[in-house]
Amino acid sequence: MKKTLLAAGLIGLMSTTAMAETIGVSMARFDDNFLTTLRNGMEEYANGLDGVDIQVEDAQDDVAAQLDQINNFIASGVDAIVVNAVDTNAVDAMTKAAEDAGVPLVYVNREPANVDSLPDNQAFVASNEIESGTLAAFEACKMLRAMGLAGGANGYMLMGQLSNQAAVQRSKDVEDVIGMDMCNFITLLDQQTANWSRDEANDLMTNFISAGDEFHVVFANNDEMALGAIQALKAADFSMEDIVVVGVDATQDALQAMQAGDLDATVFQDAAGQGSGSIDAALKLARGEEVDQKVYIPFQLVTVDNLDDFLGKN
Repeated sequence: MKKTLLAAGLIGLMSTTAMAETIGVSMARFDDNFLTTLRNGMEEYANGLDGVDIQVEDAQDDVAAQLDQINNFIASGVDAIVVNAVDTNAVDAMTKAAEDAGVPLVYVNREPANVDSLPDNQAFVASNEIESGTLAAFEACKMLRAMGLAGGANGYMLMGQLSNQAAVQRSKDVEDVIGMDMCNFITLLDQQTANWSRDEANDLMTNFISAGDEFHVVFANNDEMALGAIQALKAADFSMEDIVVVGVDATQDALQAMQAGDLDATVFQDAAGQGSGSIDAALKLARGEEVDQKVYIPFQLVTVDNLDDFLGKN
Protein backbone atom coordinates (compact mmCIF):
# COMPACT_ATOMS: atom_id res chain seq x y z
CA MET A 1 0.00 0.00 0.00
CA LYS A 2 2.77 2.41 0.85
CA LYS A 3 4.48 1.72 -2.46
CA THR A 4 1.24 2.36 -4.33
CA LEU A 5 0.70 5.65 -2.54
CA LEU A 6 4.30 6.67 -3.19
CA ALA A 7 4.00 5.77 -6.82
CA ALA A 8 0.77 7.72 -7.10
CA GLY A 9 2.41 10.66 -5.41
CA LEU A 10 5.34 10.57 -7.79
CA ILE A 11 3.04 10.32 -10.78
CA GLY A 12 1.10 13.34 -9.53
CA LEU A 13 4.32 15.28 -9.03
CA MET A 14 5.58 14.32 -12.46
CA SER A 15 2.28 15.34 -14.03
CA THR A 16 2.43 18.73 -12.31
CA THR A 17 6.01 19.21 -13.46
CA ALA A 18 5.13 18.21 -17.00
CA MET A 19 2.32 20.73 -17.11
CA ALA A 20 4.48 23.63 -15.90
CA GLU A 21 5.20 26.24 -18.57
CA THR A 22 8.11 28.66 -18.60
CA ILE A 23 8.29 31.86 -20.62
CA GLY A 24 11.55 33.75 -21.14
CA VAL A 25 11.17 37.52 -21.39
CA SER A 26 13.85 39.85 -22.73
CA MET A 27 13.18 43.53 -22.04
CA ALA A 28 15.05 46.24 -23.94
CA ARG A 29 15.78 47.97 -20.64
CA PHE A 30 14.52 48.13 -17.07
CA ASP A 31 15.21 51.82 -16.32
CA ASP A 32 12.14 53.17 -18.11
CA ASN A 33 8.81 54.04 -16.47
CA PHE A 34 6.62 52.77 -19.27
CA LEU A 35 8.57 49.55 -19.79
CA THR A 36 8.42 48.93 -16.05
CA THR A 37 4.63 48.99 -16.25
CA LEU A 38 4.79 46.71 -19.27
CA ARG A 39 7.01 44.27 -17.38
CA ASN A 40 4.79 44.41 -14.30
CA GLY A 41 1.79 43.62 -16.49
CA MET A 42 3.51 40.46 -17.71
CA GLU A 43 4.54 39.35 -14.24
CA GLU A 44 1.17 40.02 -12.62
CA TYR A 45 -0.68 38.13 -15.36
CA ALA A 46 1.71 35.16 -15.24
CA ASN A 47 1.67 35.05 -11.45
CA GLY A 48 -2.09 34.71 -11.56
CA LEU A 49 -1.89 31.54 -13.64
CA ASP A 50 -1.27 28.08 -12.24
CA GLY A 51 1.88 26.38 -13.47
CA VAL A 52 3.27 29.36 -15.39
CA ASP A 53 6.68 30.82 -14.62
CA ILE A 54 8.42 33.73 -16.35
CA GLN A 55 12.10 34.60 -16.37
CA VAL A 56 12.69 38.28 -17.11
CA GLU A 57 16.05 39.62 -18.32
CA ASP A 58 17.31 43.19 -18.89
CA ALA A 59 19.08 43.65 -22.25
CA GLN A 60 20.31 47.10 -21.14
CA ASP A 61 19.75 48.52 -24.64
CA ASP A 62 22.36 46.12 -26.05
CA VAL A 63 21.37 44.27 -29.24
CA ALA A 64 24.05 41.59 -28.83
CA ALA A 65 23.10 41.00 -25.19
CA GLN A 66 19.46 40.57 -26.18
CA LEU A 67 20.33 37.96 -28.81
CA ASP A 68 22.41 36.12 -26.20
CA GLN A 69 19.39 36.13 -23.88
CA ILE A 70 17.22 34.61 -26.60
CA ASN A 71 19.77 31.87 -27.26
CA ASN A 72 20.08 31.19 -23.53
CA PHE A 73 16.30 30.91 -23.20
CA ILE A 74 16.24 28.42 -26.06
CA ALA A 75 19.09 26.39 -24.55
CA SER A 76 17.32 26.28 -21.17
CA GLY A 77 14.21 24.79 -22.76
CA VAL A 78 11.63 27.53 -22.24
CA ASP A 79 8.19 26.95 -23.75
CA ALA A 80 7.98 30.40 -25.34
CA ILE A 81 9.82 33.72 -25.52
CA VAL A 82 8.59 37.32 -25.29
CA VAL A 83 10.83 40.10 -26.63
CA ASN A 84 10.68 43.86 -26.16
CA ALA A 85 13.22 44.65 -28.86
CA VAL A 86 16.23 46.90 -28.28
CA ASP A 87 16.47 47.71 -31.99
CA THR A 88 13.40 46.97 -34.09
CA ASN A 89 15.58 46.76 -37.20
CA ALA A 90 17.84 44.10 -35.66
CA VAL A 91 15.41 41.29 -34.98
CA ASP A 92 16.08 38.85 -37.82
CA ALA A 93 18.64 36.83 -35.86
CA MET A 94 16.26 36.47 -32.90
CA THR A 95 13.39 35.47 -35.16
CA LYS A 96 15.54 32.86 -36.91
CA ALA A 97 17.01 31.45 -33.70
CA ALA A 98 13.55 30.88 -32.22
CA GLU A 99 12.13 29.54 -35.48
CA ASP A 100 15.01 27.09 -35.97
CA ALA A 101 14.57 25.85 -32.40
CA GLY A 102 10.80 25.57 -32.75
CA VAL A 103 10.23 27.90 -29.80
CA PRO A 104 7.26 30.32 -30.12
CA LEU A 105 8.24 33.99 -29.88
CA VAL A 106 6.12 37.08 -29.28
CA TYR A 107 7.37 40.61 -29.86
CA VAL A 108 5.74 43.13 -27.55
CA ASN A 109 5.30 46.92 -27.65
CA ARG A 110 8.00 47.68 -30.21
CA GLU A 111 7.12 46.61 -33.74
CA PRO A 112 9.83 44.48 -35.38
CA ALA A 113 10.84 45.44 -38.90
CA ASN A 114 9.97 41.93 -40.07
CA VAL A 115 6.46 42.00 -38.60
CA ASP A 116 4.88 41.20 -41.98
CA SER A 117 7.01 38.09 -42.50
CA LEU A 118 7.02 36.48 -39.06
CA PRO A 119 6.93 32.66 -38.97
CA ASP A 120 3.66 30.95 -38.08
CA ASN A 121 4.67 30.45 -34.43
CA GLN A 122 5.53 34.12 -33.84
CA ALA A 123 3.35 37.17 -33.19
CA PHE A 124 3.37 40.86 -32.30
CA VAL A 125 1.33 42.46 -29.48
CA ALA A 126 1.23 46.24 -29.11
CA SER A 127 -0.75 49.31 -30.07
CA ASN A 128 -0.89 50.80 -33.55
CA GLU A 129 1.63 53.64 -33.56
CA ILE A 130 -0.16 55.38 -36.42
CA GLU A 131 -2.80 56.25 -33.83
CA SER A 132 -0.46 57.48 -31.08
CA GLY A 133 1.39 60.33 -32.73
CA THR A 134 -1.65 61.25 -34.79
CA LEU A 135 -3.94 61.64 -31.78
CA ALA A 136 -1.42 63.77 -29.88
CA ALA A 137 -0.47 65.96 -32.83
CA PHE A 138 -4.04 66.59 -33.93
CA GLU A 139 -5.03 67.57 -30.39
CA ALA A 140 -2.12 70.03 -30.33
CA CYS A 141 -3.31 71.45 -33.64
CA LYS A 142 -6.81 72.01 -32.27
CA MET A 143 -5.42 73.65 -29.13
CA LEU A 144 -3.26 76.02 -31.16
CA ARG A 145 -6.23 77.02 -33.29
CA ALA A 146 -8.25 77.65 -30.11
CA MET A 147 -5.43 79.92 -28.94
CA GLY A 148 -5.87 82.03 -32.07
CA LEU A 149 -2.66 80.82 -33.76
CA ALA A 150 -4.20 79.47 -36.98
CA GLY A 151 -2.36 82.21 -38.83
CA GLY A 152 0.99 80.62 -37.99
CA ALA A 153 2.65 78.69 -35.18
CA ASN A 154 6.14 77.28 -34.70
CA GLY A 155 7.17 74.16 -32.88
CA TYR A 156 9.82 71.61 -32.02
CA MET A 157 9.73 67.84 -32.04
CA LEU A 158 11.58 65.60 -29.60
CA MET A 159 12.06 62.14 -31.07
CA GLY A 160 12.76 58.80 -29.42
CA GLN A 161 15.55 56.40 -30.36
CA LEU A 162 15.61 56.32 -34.13
CA SER A 163 16.43 52.61 -34.05
CA ASN A 164 12.91 52.18 -32.66
CA GLN A 165 9.96 51.84 -35.01
CA ALA A 166 7.70 53.72 -32.58
CA ALA A 167 9.91 56.82 -32.71
CA VAL A 168 10.00 56.77 -36.50
CA GLN A 169 6.25 56.28 -36.81
CA ARG A 170 5.27 58.81 -34.15
CA SER A 171 7.50 61.41 -35.80
CA LYS A 172 5.91 60.66 -39.17
CA ASP A 173 2.48 60.98 -37.56
CA VAL A 174 3.31 64.53 -36.49
CA GLU A 175 4.59 65.41 -39.95
CA ASP A 176 1.46 63.95 -41.53
CA VAL A 177 -0.84 65.94 -39.23
CA ILE A 178 0.90 69.27 -39.84
CA GLY A 179 0.66 68.51 -43.54
CA MET A 180 -3.15 68.49 -43.33
CA ASP A 181 -5.05 71.55 -44.50
CA MET A 182 -6.42 72.13 -41.00
CA CYS A 183 -3.00 72.04 -39.38
CA ASN A 184 -0.55 73.23 -42.03
CA PHE A 185 -0.15 76.55 -40.21
CA ILE A 186 2.34 74.77 -37.93
CA THR A 187 6.03 74.91 -38.85
CA LEU A 188 8.62 72.67 -37.21
CA LEU A 189 11.71 74.74 -36.45
CA ASP A 190 13.76 71.66 -35.56
CA GLN A 191 13.42 68.00 -34.66
CA GLN A 192 16.05 65.91 -32.91
CA THR A 193 16.26 62.74 -30.87
CA ALA A 194 16.36 62.79 -27.09
CA ASN A 195 16.35 58.97 -26.88
CA TRP A 196 13.12 58.71 -24.84
CA SER A 197 15.01 60.35 -21.93
CA ARG A 198 13.70 63.10 -19.64
CA ASP A 199 17.22 64.40 -18.95
CA GLU A 200 18.24 64.43 -22.61
CA ALA A 201 14.99 66.17 -23.52
CA ASN A 202 15.65 68.82 -20.87
CA ASP A 203 19.08 69.49 -22.39
CA LEU A 204 17.77 69.48 -25.95
CA MET A 205 14.88 71.80 -25.15
CA THR A 206 17.30 74.15 -23.39
CA ASN A 207 19.33 74.27 -26.60
CA PHE A 208 16.21 74.96 -28.67
CA ILE A 209 15.23 77.80 -26.31
CA SER A 210 18.71 79.31 -26.54
CA ALA A 211 18.25 79.72 -30.31
CA GLY A 212 15.88 82.58 -29.48
CA ASP A 213 13.14 81.69 -31.98
CA GLU A 214 9.51 82.17 -31.06
CA PHE A 215 7.62 78.87 -30.73
CA HIS A 216 4.26 77.69 -29.49
CA VAL A 217 4.21 73.89 -29.41
CA VAL A 218 6.40 70.93 -28.44
CA PHE A 219 5.64 67.49 -29.86
CA ALA A 220 7.31 64.72 -27.85
CA ASN A 221 7.37 61.07 -28.94
CA ASN A 222 6.83 60.02 -25.31
CA ASP A 223 5.90 61.48 -21.95
CA GLU A 224 9.39 61.29 -20.46
CA MET A 225 10.66 63.68 -23.14
CA ALA A 226 7.59 65.88 -22.77
CA LEU A 227 8.35 66.16 -19.05
CA GLY A 228 11.98 67.00 -19.79
CA ALA A 229 10.86 69.74 -22.17
CA ILE A 230 8.51 71.12 -19.51
CA GLN A 231 11.37 71.24 -17.00
CA ALA A 232 13.46 73.27 -19.45
CA LEU A 233 10.58 75.60 -20.30
CA LYS A 234 9.81 76.31 -16.65
CA ALA A 235 13.49 76.82 -15.86
CA ALA A 236 13.56 79.44 -18.64
CA ASP A 237 10.49 81.15 -17.11
CA PHE A 238 8.05 80.29 -19.91
CA SER A 239 4.38 80.37 -18.98
CA MET A 240 2.99 76.91 -19.66
CA GLU A 241 -0.29 78.55 -20.66
CA ASP A 242 1.48 79.89 -23.74
CA ILE A 243 3.13 76.64 -24.90
CA VAL A 244 1.29 73.49 -25.97
CA VAL A 245 3.18 70.34 -24.95
CA VAL A 246 1.98 66.87 -25.93
CA GLY A 247 3.41 63.41 -25.30
CA VAL A 248 2.51 59.73 -25.56
CA ASP A 249 2.06 56.94 -22.96
CA ALA A 250 -0.06 58.53 -20.19
CA THR A 251 2.43 57.62 -17.46
CA GLN A 252 1.51 58.63 -13.92
CA ASP A 253 4.19 61.34 -13.89
CA ALA A 254 2.70 62.76 -17.07
CA LEU A 255 -0.83 62.72 -15.70
CA GLN A 256 0.35 64.56 -12.59
CA ALA A 257 1.93 67.17 -14.88
CA MET A 258 -1.41 67.47 -16.65
CA GLN A 259 -3.15 67.98 -13.31
CA ALA A 260 -0.68 70.77 -12.60
CA GLY A 261 -1.51 72.45 -15.91
CA ASP A 262 1.89 71.79 -17.51
CA LEU A 263 1.17 68.97 -19.97
CA ASP A 264 -1.67 69.56 -22.42
CA ALA A 265 -2.31 66.10 -23.85
CA THR A 266 -0.95 62.59 -23.96
CA VAL A 267 -2.08 59.26 -25.37
CA PHE A 268 -2.83 56.27 -23.17
CA GLN A 269 -0.87 53.24 -24.24
CA ASP A 270 -2.07 50.26 -22.24
CA ALA A 271 1.27 48.94 -21.01
CA ALA A 272 -0.28 46.42 -18.61
CA GLY A 273 -2.66 45.26 -21.34
CA GLN A 274 0.20 44.76 -23.76
CA GLY A 275 2.14 42.88 -21.11
CA SER A 276 -0.68 40.48 -20.25
CA GLY A 277 -1.58 40.16 -23.93
CA SER A 278 1.95 39.12 -24.86
CA ILE A 279 2.05 36.42 -22.18
CA ASP A 280 -1.38 35.17 -23.24
CA ALA A 281 -0.26 35.00 -26.89
CA ALA A 282 2.97 33.21 -25.94
CA LEU A 283 1.09 30.58 -23.94
CA LYS A 284 -1.41 29.98 -26.72
CA LEU A 285 1.38 29.54 -29.28
CA ALA A 286 3.18 27.15 -26.93
CA ARG A 287 -0.02 25.11 -26.64
CA GLY A 288 -0.54 25.03 -30.39
CA GLU A 289 -3.56 27.34 -30.30
CA GLU A 290 -4.35 29.91 -32.98
CA VAL A 291 -3.19 33.49 -32.41
CA ASP A 292 -3.51 36.56 -34.62
CA GLN A 293 -0.02 37.54 -35.73
CA LYS A 294 -0.78 41.19 -35.02
CA VAL A 295 -2.71 41.96 -31.85
CA TYR A 296 -3.41 45.68 -31.46
CA ILE A 297 -4.62 47.28 -28.23
CA PRO A 298 -6.17 50.72 -28.97
CA PHE A 299 -4.55 54.01 -27.97
CA GLN A 300 -6.75 56.59 -26.22
CA LEU A 301 -6.34 60.37 -26.15
CA VAL A 302 -6.00 61.85 -22.67
CA THR A 303 -6.74 65.51 -21.90
CA VAL A 304 -7.84 67.38 -18.79
CA ASP A 305 -11.43 66.48 -19.71
CA ASN A 306 -10.97 62.73 -19.20
CA LEU A 307 -7.83 62.73 -17.03
CA ASP A 308 -9.56 61.10 -14.05
CA ASP A 309 -10.37 58.02 -16.13
CA PHE A 310 -6.65 57.21 -16.52
CA LEU A 311 -5.13 58.03 -13.15
CA GLY A 312 -3.58 54.89 -11.73
CA LYS A 313 -3.60 52.92 -14.98
CA ASN A 314 0.04 53.18 -16.17
